[in-house]
Amino acid sequence: MRVDFYQLTRDPAELVLPLIARNTLGAGERLLVVSDDAAQLGRVSEALWTRLPESFLAHGRAGGEHDARQPILLSDRAEPANGAKFVALADGVWREADDVTRVFLLFPPERIDDARGCWRMLGTRDGVERKYWRQDGGKWVEGP
Repeated sequence: MRVDFYQLTRDPAELVLPLIARNTLGAGERLLVVSDDAAQLGRVSEALWTRLPESFLAHGRAGGEHDARQPILLSDRAEPANGAKFVALADGVWREADDVTRVFLLFPPERIDDARGCWRMLGTRDGVERKYWRQDGGKWVEGP
């Protein structure tokens, strides 16, 4: 499993997620976006419809009868009802998810201690590749 740590210093998660979602779909994968904050999921939903000028990104909220058909599913739980192998943790809280190949942990500066603890914990696991990304102006650069 690969885990990408995204330290959000300029843009909030809801502005970063459409780019991650577009790239995920472009790779032929499905995405599960997870947050305990219902208002944040609402902002993510709006951004998926409007953020990218070239297109909208079709998605749905978990709990509907068509969850399995959604290319992007928004949920408060790390249970990929849409069969997603890619999971974005939009609220910066680590959650275990079964049978995923890639996780995006998006965290603001105030959650850096939690992210560091997660980095260390994942470093003790076999088969986990960790990457750290930070915002540098308008682009993402690989850290430290």
